[in-house]
Amino acid sequence: MFKVTEIRLNKNKSELKVLFDDKFSGKLSSELLRVESPSAEVQGHAPNQKKTPSGKSNIKIENIEPIGNYAIAIKFDDGHSTGIFSWDYLRKLSENKNTLWENYLKRIKDLKLSR
Repeated sequence: MFKVTEIRLNKNKSELKVLFDDKFSGKLSSELLRVESPSAEVQGHAPNQKKTPSGKSNIKIENIEPIGNYAIAIKFDDGHSTGIFSWDYLRKLSENKNTLWENYLKRIKDLKLSR
């Protein structure tokens, strides 16, 4: 289990920097965080139900709230706020962000959606 020691939101609220207790750090765009939100609204209730939100290229993070000592809730400027980002999930996103981003771009293209 990973522990986050620091979270920083950049000035324009479009990127989150996450520092873990093992000194690993990740930079996650607000767009990737939004389209990979762990909420049921995005992930569905089964792997084949995952949705691909569109029109999120300019999404901003409005607020970050701690959830105990294990997660954060992120409120985005499109009103989405139901995903709870655990430390482990933030680590998974940080370690796999390039693959997740490529998969997202492919889904956008295949579904003929816009970012």
